[in-house]
Amino acid sequence: MTAGMRGFLRWCPRVLGICVALFIGLFALDAVSEGVGPFLIHLIPTFVLLAVVALSWRREWIGGAVFTGLGIVYGVGARAHPDWIMIISGPLVLVGALYLLSRSARRAR
Repeated sequence: MTAGMRGFLRWCPRVLGICVALFIGLFALDAVSEGVGPFLIHLIPTFVLLAVVALSWRREWIGGAVFTGLGIVYGVGARAHPDWIMIISGPLVLVGALYLLSRSARRAR
């Protein structure tokens, strides 16, 4: 594996994990008109995802397990809305898979 590909696999899940957290945070803007309290409550999933990215910085298996697990759990819970599943679960599972690929690439060195 080339050095460029290793660098891509190292940074891609971290950057995309932050982007997914920010995307989920956009949904909290619904609660801005209700006040600060409800807005912060709606930001809890974003803070959780950012914490997972921070924990996964050196231990990619954490990000792989948590992001993939959250995507599957959301997909099962929202099975009545397939469009929601693709929009929310798709990026979560993708980031989880990239974390697992990053881990396997690092271990292969």
